[in-house]
Amino acid sequence: MTLTDRLPDTHDPEVLLDLFSSWANEKGISLYPAQEEALFEVAVGSNVILSTPTGSGKSMVALGAHFFAMSENIRTFYTAPIKALVSEKFFALCAAFGPENVGMMTGDASVNSDAPIICCTAEILANLALRDGAEADVGQVVMDEFHFYAEPDRGWAWQVPIIELPKAQFILMSATLGDVTRFKEDLERRTGRSTAVISSGERPVPLIHSYVMTPLHETIEELLSTKQAPIYIVHFTQAAALEQASALMSINMCTRAEKDAIAELIGNFRFTAGFGKALSRLVRHGIGVHHAGMLPKYRRLVELLAQAGLLKVVCGTDTLGVGINLPIRTVLFTGLNKFDGIRMRLLKAREFHQIAGRAGRAGFDTLGTVIVQAPDHVIENEKAVTKAAGDAKKLRKLVKKKPPEGFVGWGQPTFERLVAAEPEPLTSSFKVSHAMVLNVIERGGDAFGHMRHLLTDNHESPSARRGHIRRAIAIYRALRSAGIVSQSEDGRVAVTDELQLGFALNQPLSPFAIAAIELLSPQEPDYLLDVVSIIESTLEDPRQILYAQQDRAKGEAVAQMKADGIEYEERMALLENITYPKPLAELLEVAFETYRQSHPWVEDQRLSPKSVVRDMYSGGMTFTEYVSFYGLARSEGLVLRYLADAYKALKQTVPDDAKTEELSDLIEWLGEVVRQVDSSLLDEWEQLQNPGEKGLDVTPPAITRNVRALRVQVRNALFRRVELAARRRVDLLSQLDPDIDWADALDAYFADYDEIGTDAAARGPAMFVLEEGKEIWRVRQILADPESNHDWNIGAEVDLAASDEAGEAVIKVTYVQVMGSDS
Repeated sequence: MTLTDRLPDTHDPEVLLDLFSSWANEKGISLYPAQEEALFEVAVGSNVILSTPTGSGKSMVALGAHFFAMSENIRTFYTAPIKALVSEKFFALCAAFGPENVGMMTGDASVNSDAPIICCTAEILANLALRDGAEADVGQVVMDEFHFYAEPDRGWAWQVPIIELPKAQFILMSATLGDVTRFKEDLERRTGRSTAVISSGERPVPLIHSYVMTPLHETIEELLSTKQAPIYIVHFTQAAALEQASALMSINMCTRAEKDAIAELIGNFRFTAGFGKALSRLVRHGIGVHHAGMLPKYRRLVELLAQAGLLKVVCGTDTLGVGINLPIRTVLFTGLNKFDGIRMRLLKAREFHQIAGRAGRAGFDTLGTVIVQAPDHVIENEKAVTKAAGDAKKLRKLVKKKPPEGFVGWGQPTFERLVAAEPEPLTSSFKVSHAMVLNVIERGGDAFGHMRHLLTDNHESPSARRGHIRRAIAIYRALRSAGIVSQSEDGRVAVTDELQLGFALNQPLSPFAIAAIELLSPQEPDYLLDVVSIIESTLEDPRQILYAQQDRAKGEAVAQMKADGIEYEERMALLENITYPKPLAELLEVAFETYRQSHPWVEDQRLSPKSVVRDMYSGGMTFTEYVSFYGLARSEGLVLRYLADAYKALKQTVPDDAKTEELSDLIEWLGEVVRQVDSSLLDEWEQLQNPGEKGLDVTPPAITRNVRALRVQVRNALFRRVELAARRRVDLLSQLDPDIDWADALDAYFADYDEIGTDAAARGPAMFVLEEGKEIWRVRQILADPESNHDWNIGAEVDLAASDEAGEAVIKVTYVQVMGSDS
């Protein structure tokens, strides 16, 4: 029975509270005093600012808030800072209220978006508030992790709904809010509702803090032997998390029964090559890894295994500090400093308490443990001093180990200060953009009045407000001069009809991409790849991929320069000019400058030519091969997210009349790559709609069902061999096809011809022959020789059943020979 089934005919707060409390009791949950107080205030219509420690049941208050809102047919929004948390809450709310009553909007995914309960990122709600203002269909807002209000780049999205939704009831929640007096007064003034501040430093599960001088491995063994697992070991780099997890394989974590339980829950979950195989070994040993670079399905697997109590240790970055609900008894910090994208710095008190708050499981633990490891060099120096104790001569000669380069100094005083410190005050991070101005204008009515309210009644200082007003005026003037907005004689401002609907909400550069595609000719041989490059230039840079491409390009250049006898100094100078591939960079730069003059809102955006999809497609690589080629195993989640963004942009942005058959094939192939690598979000939604389905991970649809995408993948795989053969890379060809003597085959080919063609014609459909069978496909790739004899072929077979099992085309090359040859 869901909470929806318990909705009464009355709106009486006491009846609602009794019904919700009864439901919680049936689930074995006894409400804490702070929860009861917060739920009462929500039920009577007050705003609530809930500042209680992690593990004190803020999620239960949010659940009650949605229940009360549904009883009055009020549409309620739950917002969170990261898509993973939105997804987690979405599934939890589906279980509580039924999938038909819950929707999700993250920008990447939209499910049941007309539902009475919506889970979304803060930016989605902020854009809705800007566009619809006080008349938005938003009756209640539950903002989780509200401390993100102070984030420099994203804080505006937590502030805008408060400014623009005066009719809504607000529930602001975080474990680390600090002083909230000004938020209480501000909400009461704007909404006319009383605002209850419910704060408590008392945790349901108290924490004990320790600073230890033992080596990390010894600390972990001690915690395991004293039954302090599950342990969340906090690292501040992805590499360190995986390295530590691998180092723990020497410790016997689990009993045979526990390992069997892990295997049963994993079931037929598909682990791919590379990181997937490493993770499979780790989790079966009782060790998890969790960081933002992992595929979503892998993070979800670790979370589910941990929630089932089957993992003794999770080695992760601070991603778990952002609200993901895992049962952790001990939090073990490996350091107190981190790289924030700009510099190394000490943790802030808010960051420390957010992560430390993961320790202690209500209902299971009487205490939670937080341990901070002393820096490695401090531990080693202390051991050396202890070893030399009593020997004055040894002590005098002792050379202490220095901290690593770039180390930001911290020690026990830093630890003690962070434990005692209150979270830093939340500071406003409001900002004005072209998208913001256009959203407000699209609202209709008195655009100047709406904008004046937004700019003069925000949480900024007077001087900051003046700066925002000046920027907004400059943006408006630029939009007027470009003809994007018009002003009637009575002063009404409107967006012109020519503006693409919704342009400012998701991809502001999509209209530019459409205009740039019109500069291309479908008859050009590189049209397909050039369209891809235009779309890629509008996407956010996947920095790890671009760095890996640049490193590889420099490595290959160095090898070639050494072979050419170029001296070291000249090599270093030449390397300065080598970067990752940027197709169409000059053309796009000129086109963008022209476009910007008549479309000034793109001033906020940056065009960035790059080649990831193009590189992967033209190289004929599968997802696994691409990740391996560039050494991106730790960042394969980033690779997949980028490919998914590119697929969505290609599918939605490129006009139908610009989609040639080859381009449509590529889009179909890219979508299938994404689905086969990780369709976990879609799988879970299917499970919710079909409750009879069991298992952790529904197997992705058979790859052979999408014949069009499979053909492209097979063609790509064969052409990859063509390109490697053209470069005489016998080493890489032998890795792909160990049963083929590529050295002999290429010697024979190059005895006949000087080169192998790899241009668009060489890749064209005339050079590829496919014979489809029920169980086996037989394929033939014709090599483009310089005399156009087309007498050399690569032959292969595609095993369809094995392809379905692997999630990608399983190809076996059977021959490389002259047409008609028996050898």
